Amino acid sequence: MKLTVTVAFVVTTLLTIAQQTINVSVIGNVFNTKVDSVSLSQYYGNNQYKDYFKVPLKKSGDFSIKGTLPYADYYVLRVGGAHINVILRNNSDIKIYGDGADIFNYSNIVGSEESSNMNDFVKILTVWNNKRDSAVNQMNMNPARKEEISNSLTQEYYTFQSNLQNFIATNQNSPALIPVLSVVDTENDFATYESIVNQLNASFKESPSVQETYKNYLNLKAKKEALNFLAPGKPALDFEELMTDGKTKMKLSDLKGKVVLLDFWASWCGPCRKENPNVVNLYSKYKDAGFTVMSVSLDRDKAAWLAAIEKDKLSWPNHVSDLGHWSSKVPQMYQVKGIPFTVLIDQQGNIVKTNLRGEALDQELKRIFGF
Repeated sequence: MKLTVTVAFVVTTLLTIAQQTINVSVIGNVFNTKVDSVSLSQYYGNNQYKDYFKVPLKKSGDFSIKGTLPYADYYVLRVGGAHINVILRNNSDIKIYGDGADIFNYSNIVGSEESSNMNDFVKILTVWNNKRDSAVNQMNMNPARKEEISNSLTQEYYTFQSNLQNFIATNQNSPALIPVLSVVDTENDFATYESIVNQLNASFKESPSVQETYKNYLNLKAKKEALNFLAPGKPALDFEELMTDGKTKMKLSDLKGKVVLLDFWASWCGPCRKENPNVVNLYSKYKDAGFTVMSVSLDRDKAAWLAAIEKDKLSWPNHVSDLGHWSSKVPQMYQVKGIPFTVLIDQQGNIVKTNLRGEALDQELKRIFGF
């Protein structure tokens, strides 16, 4: 089994990054094999290897690799058509013992716990991939058993996810985490992807593979933020809406020059009403320094809206609503899925952060105003 998820993706840029050479020692014993040599290599996918060392296997199975490699990175010990993965740094001193008939499943790495842990997870990942692929094939061949096979696969998936989360938790800030990236959904779980990449960058920054992974992460993050109109630094979408008299209109851009908390709320929203005293206190504290609030209500009952403004002492003048409930124009423009929801906007009309409440909002305003 080849660990394509760890090294294959760096082949196009690996040689363009200046790196410091490292000295390594990899010795051990591989028994029960028909080959007469082992290689220390990097694997680029599709059975493509770059060999740095190729040394003979003694009749006893002993081998010894000692020398210099071009950089700290992910490597493989290759035995015939199979390999196991090793993480090599400067002055790595590793011993490997394995069954040459199936070194992927039967090997022991001494002197590199991170390499051993990574190989253990790759085995788990391989088992899951094989079960998933087999189930898909069975469903294609036996459509009548699709539900039965799917239910069985779901249980296997839960087991794999449990193993995955345990591996992440027990290998924090370790280079061993790199194979996790192959199973993280960057579209729906970008936070986990970001966390893993940052941990890799913190723990193995000298690795070209990690450098390329981090570069890819930054590019993906930039693309996601470009599509996210609520990303920090983006101009807040301007709008015009009716105020409490039902006749006068105001624009968000009317408040440019002030720090604005755009606050989506409603009289019927319990968490909103619970948060209102905090917003009232912060408005009182910072209004003379240039802070204000623009409240956008998702009410449909005007009397209830106005009564809540008075009862909660929301003394800022910037209250707007078209009384359209969840169909209101401004909440739809800002893609509001739940309330309370806030957007903090700076003096230039750009977004600072979203969904700040309670202590988090207090701390952000302290950072902005300095008191």
